[in-house]
Amino acid sequence: MPRLEWPLHIVRRVVIGVLVVALLAVAVPLTWKWIEEKRARCGDGVVEKGDDHECVGVTDGSYVFADHLKSVEKKIKAENDRVEENTGKEPYVSVAYMTSFTLTDDDSNSEESVRHELEGAYLAQYRHNRGDLSSSPKIKLLIANVGSSAAHWEHTVDELIDRMTSDRDKLVAVTGLGPSTDRSLSALRRLSDRGLALVASTMTATNIEGIKGFVRVSPTNVDEAYAASAYLKKQKVRTAVVVQDAARSNYYAKTLGDAFTEVFQDTKGHRLVADRMTYDSSVRSAWENELRYMPGQLCDQKPEVVYFAGRGKHLTRFLDSLANRPCQERKFTVITGDDTSNLTAKELAHAADSGVRVLYTGLAHPDMWRQDPLHVSGPSAGHFQPGGSMDKWFPGDPRYDGQAIMGHDAVLAAAHGIQMAAGWQGEVSGDAVARMFHQMDGRQQVAGASGFISFQNNGNPRNKAIPILHLNARGRSELVEVSAPRGEPPRKQ
Repeated sequence: MPRLEWPLHIVRRVVIGVLVVALLAVAVPLTWKWIEEKRARCGDGVVEKGDDHECVGVTDGSYVFADHLKSVEKKIKAENDRVEENTGKEPYVSVAYMTSFTLTDDDSNSEESVRHELEGAYLAQYRHNRGDLSSSPKIKLLIANVGSSAAHWEHTVDELIDRMTSDRDKLVAVTGLGPSTDRSLSALRRLSDRGLALVASTMTATNIEGIKGFVRVSPTNVDEAYAASAYLKKQKVRTAVVVQDAARSNYYAKTLGDAFTEVFQDTKGHRLVADRMTYDSSVRSAWENELRYMPGQLCDQKPEVVYFAGRGKHLTRFLDSLANRPCQERKFTVITGDDTSNLTAKELAHAADSGVRVLYTGLAHPDMWRQDPLHVSGPSAGHFQPGGSMDKWFPGDPRYDGQAIMGHDAVLAAAHGIQMAAGWQGEVSGDAVARMFHQMDGRQQVAGASGFISFQNNGNPRNKAIPILHLNARGRSELVEVSAPRGEPPRKQ
């Protein structure tokens, strides 16, 4: 067979053509990916995700996640800039506040609630950096948004992990951490695996504990159930019914309902007069109907109290149904858990109009210090009193929900751990800060506005004060008394 020989200039063209095609095969997808990422970028460290194009990720305050956060994010950005500018004089590390900052109707938290948390977080940063608790190293406060229902937690957690080795950030702790859901728990565990110190502000589900590096400044649902049960028994209440959300992902509701069921019943005649009544909030088309049918059954069962183990937004629908009960002559009292704090002022006022007496175990309240000054830090509580720092910085934003206090105490605990790690070990890493959490006892307690805080080995606070609150006719929470995990007021020292 004759040998086919190509002229040299044709060979060159063929080779060049093949190379060009190969380069385009690589370059075009990379270029398109770059264009897509550029288009999806909301700001430094923040990108669009999901069908709703939520902007999620981590910011130092330079990107504003929602209009209602503008004021507090502006203050955080200014303080972060000041910390970075002084880095040659004073060292700093970063603490992130993580939760869902872009909210939809699917979230249990409200805009008011998460705004107040972030306002409290800023107060703790300010106090540690240049206020009455000034210490070193200073703190840069990062804002981490996991999106509605924490749908994009993986992206935000990856971004936070990258900030651990960033010379500009040096992240050592993550606070806030969101509500008690399966996604929040997954995010928490991944951050724990990477050696970060973790402080939950409002996470109360009892089954979230014993995780490396994790503590919480809120009482657990078992603690809340004990406090509620003890209060009811002092009021001579003998019969109750539990209404509970049966959604699998709602750890808050399950642990709250289980705990009250266990602690209320005793040999002294305190009992549940019916089996637990349930609804499933994960079935959107059905849960409201399930709540609507319950008042007729409650009229027949005649409990003195209904214990509602569900989210605040479900509580308002339940109270609407109960207000339209067939036995109008019968008065009802409903007691529930701390998620009521997540309702907006409008929702609280609507709930108060139901004609049903509503009590709940909160996480904090500005009036706790006045009733129990020995077990709540006066200087910390003072910032939340009329005329205090919070009023001056964020006027016209009532904070009776206690969420600002919890955000403050979570960041304050992280800041205290950072100070202790620097002073005792000369090392400020996530692991070092986490080790300090279990040294916060006696004189090293966290001087919280929700009560002095120390931690058990499982990460839960020790003998944490719990306010019993009443929802008044104006939709505002009034302090009834201060209780504690086992249902007894804290001992006077």
